[in-house]
Amino acid sequence: MGICNVTPDSFSDGGRFLDRDAARTRVDELIAAGADIVDVGGESTRPGSKPVPPREQLERVLPVIRYAVERGACVSIDTTSVEVAAVCLDAGAHAVNDVSLLRDEDLARVVGGSGACLVLSHSRAPQEQMSGYGGWPLGAYDDVVVDVVAEWERAAARANELGVPRSSLVMDPGLGFSKASRHSFELLRRAGQVVEAVSKNGEVPVLFGASRKSFLTLVDPQKPGASKAEPAEREGASIAAALHAVRAGVHILRVHDVRATRQAIDMEIVLGTPRRKI
Repeated sequence: MGICNVTPDSFSDGGRFLDRDAARTRVDELIAAGADIVDVGGESTRPGSKPVPPREQLERVLPVIRYAVERGACVSIDTTSVEVAAVCLDAGAHAVNDVSLLRDEDLARVVGGSGACLVLSHSRAPQEQMSGYGGWPLGAYDDVVVDVVAEWERAAARANELGVPRSSLVMDPGLGFSKASRHSFELLRRAGQVVEAVSKNGEVPVLFGASRKSFLTLVDPQKPGASKAEPAEREGASIAAALHAVRAGVHILRVHDVRATRQAIDMEIVLGTPRRKI
């Protein structure tokens, strides 16, 4: 899943693709790089970000959604707005990426009526009320994997009741959302347990979005300036996280650098395939 943020304030690439032509070029790049899904968003989902009115979101994303659909891409719209989701689904989007864990149940009704997929990302608070990694004590979860899966399953059950079959759901543990850095790191480390736990109630694809997030700096917290590294400087850790997630059975990776990530995964597959000795 390649990221196309049509926003002025996303944490990694805010402002780069706000121009319509730049956004279309980004879609072309993602497709050429091998993205299976293009995820388009018109509202930053970083903790503390301000809500964007539906009309403004649509002005940003609708031309990009239409263009990506015309290019033959599988497209998801990253939004918590029922209005935005409905218009984008009518325009041909195949999925809604909801980072609010179904805060507005009408979102499930809209998705269920369209036959699209619904990505439910774990979270405990609206974006504007999140305080970032430092605002969540380590004791916020008894066992972060168990608690996150249980809370996600409750949202999944509500979605099912509202018309979205389990077969149309995607599980995202929400790295960086309502979690301290160590919670996100632990979810990534135990990705295999997340996949296994979710599959107990019926097969559901699991999505991880670790790309360029600041919790990745936990790998070397003593290194001077590690925690202040710019998002683009975390690409090595992002690719390592992606490889770990793939080995653990994660089905979808939401990433900024599709080409480098796919190249790394392809090499991992080749190296792990038994061959005759040379």
